[in-house]
Amino acid sequence: MGGDRQDYYGKHGTPQKYDPTFKGPIYNRGCTDVICCVVLLLAIVGYVAVGIIAWTHGDPRKVIYPTDSRGEFCGQKGTKNANKPFLFYFNIVKCASPLVLLEFQCPTPQICVEKCPDRYLTFLNARNSRDFEYYKQFCVPGFQNNKGVAEVLRDGDCPAVLTPSKPLARRCFPAIHAHKGVLMVGNETTYEDGLGSRKNITELVEGAKKANGVLEARQLAMRIFEDYTVSWYWIVIGLVIAMVMSLLFIILLRFLAGIMVWVMIVMVILVLGYGIFHCYMEYSRLRGEAGSDVSLVDLGFQTDLRVYLHLRQTWMAFMIILSILEVVIILLLIFLRKRILIAIALIKEASRAVGYVMCSLLYPLVTFFLLCLCIAYWASTAVFLSTSNEAVYKIFDDASCSLAGKTCNPETFPSSNESRLCPNARCQFAFYGGESGYHRALLGLQIFNAFMFFWLANFVLALGQVTLAGAFASYYWALRKPDDLPAFPLFSAFGRALRYHTGSLAFGALILAIVQIIRVMLEYLDQRLKAAENKFAKFLMTCLKCCFWCLEKFIKFLNRNAYIMIAIYGTNFCTSARNAFFLLMRNIIRVAVLDKVTDFLFLLGKLLIVGSVGILAFFFFTHRIRIVQDTAPPLNYYWVPILTVIVGSYLIAHGFFSVYGMCVDTLFLCFCEDLERNDGSQERPYFMSPELRDILLKGSAEEGKQEEVEE
Repeated sequence: MGGDRQDYYGKHGTPQKYDPTFKGPIYNRGCTDVICCVVLLLAIVGYVAVGIIAWTHGDPRKVIYPTDSRGEFCGQKGTKNANKPFLFYFNIVKCASPLVLLEFQCPTPQICVEKCPDRYLTFLNARNSRDFEYYKQFCVPGFQNNKGVAEVLRDGDCPAVLTPSKPLARRCFPAIHAHKGVLMVGNETTYEDGLGSRKNITELVEGAKKANGVLEARQLAMRIFEDYTVSWYWIVIGLVIAMVMSLLFIILLRFLAGIMVWVMIVMVILVLGYGIFHCYMEYSRLRGEAGSDVSLVDLGFQTDLRVYLHLRQTWMAFMIILSILEVVIILLLIFLRKRILIAIALIKEASRAVGYVMCSLLYPLVTFFLLCLCIAYWASTAVFLSTSNEAVYKIFDDASCSLAGKTCNPETFPSSNESRLCPNARCQFAFYGGESGYHRALLGLQIFNAFMFFWLANFVLALGQVTLAGAFASYYWALRKPDDLPAFPLFSAFGRALRYHTGSLAFGALILAIVQIIRVMLEYLDQRLKAAENKFAKFLMTCLKCCFWCLEKFIKFLNRNAYIMIAIYGTNFCTSARNAFFLLMRNIIRVAVLDKVTDFLFLLGKLLIVGSVGILAFFFFTHRIRIVQDTAPPLNYYWVPILTVIVGSYLIAHGFFSVYGMCVDTLFLCFCEDLERNDGSQERPYFMSPELRDILLKGSAEEGKQEEVEE
């Protein structure tokens, strides 16, 4: 039996031996992974250089402001169109051309205007009337009324017809509404083209829809934006409530860990039970109502998600999902009831550690701030890179012309040979691009930008993990708690991490960033291969995506434990990762049934906070409850603020519980090392607290017996 035990340890490294001089995180340490530190610094210098180049060539106005047919911005200060913020299409019906999908531009003249047209007028009617001054502002700049009607319309100097329009994303689109089931623009159901023939306005409407395939998506986005503008302060209040609840929950865990865990478990079960009950009541209420029996498949996708709440099938699906979740949680609690008691002891110890290092609860704000800097730099650099192209002009022609699609110069096009070969053609702005070496390197620069974002973001997360691990390890390895605890454990751990282990953190973040950028490329290839019918390629892509997803999860788990060992011993990344892996393998049963049980309990805590705030937001924004009269604002989609509050509440709760999670993981590894280093005698006392020792050693004895039976 002893030989088998020795072989077992031999396969998973050598257990730690007793060291009378070891008192926790080593202070006399040296720099680790210096080469990787130098590589990171050089990469940051290169990243800054890329940002400078992008900011020199880029122009974010190309994303914000629309451009007319000559590539000039609408509504931009310092330009001749400064007081003309809206883009007007001469004939939006022509935007139904396939060129829209290829060139992202409509093959019709476009000009910047002060405001969209608000009346129905034709060029023929306005030409010889007092309305011509109003009509003239929608003609090309500098238009002189010295041509015939046919020449004006042929040369694209003025639109053939004006229709009442409304601005959407700074572009003028027909003001479409329904009257007795007929689609109308303003009060007109027909319009007259330049030659006097009258056409049904439905043609204009359908052409407008085809012209802008994302028109409905834009309308949805604008409505969502409107909802945010009228409900943002209530969303902030909901997030503040989530933060207060999370902080209160953490404080109560400090003093009432056992009670709070059981209360949390019961509350989660009750919240899910209420959800099931509410879904059943809604399902019963809709019985017999007209249209409530329509299936989700028959209804299809609707931009107004409230429609789905009027279907019985929707509430049945919600009820089934919540019921399955309720049953799974109850079964897990039944089978893990003994392990939950041990996990509660570990959470109590973590609560005491957090209580002695209270500033650790604020450290997620530091991580959040640094991540915001990384995101802001990446996003701004990406925008500047994507807008650092030059204006490209192409020949557009409604008729068949062999020169259509060729590049051209708008200044010389009227007198060029192309204009004579294609009399009806126009040279107008198509898109932003370029043929220089810089423009050809833009894709590579964007990939480098994304890679550096992943690297720096993972480095920031690693820095936070090492800092928290060093602070909590100082607490665990203090023999007399809290007398032997350093004065400022969190700041000391932060300083050690930056001074000695920047290279190790960069190494671990680099490995993870490489896997993540590969996953991004696989997603890109998968999108490109969706139209392909090669089943083997799809199968291979699915396998690769699955493998790299699993690899990323494993690397994150290994890095997290390696950072704990770095914080304690100050070894390089590879040594720390190997020691952490072997230590976990020597205690694999405890890892499976103890460490993950605490993760499950923390997940329940997050669900409790998110569920409570989500239910409160649901009742508030659906006017089920009112703080004062007419408190909730009128909304297009009430699910917009509700989902925002739910997602934000989860992120806030995750930020608070991540400190506890790191504390539990650190204490767990320290506990495993404590068992290997010491035996509880006066010469080799355990560093764990008496309460933790009584419960964990009892569980360890039971696990030891189980291992002997298995052997």
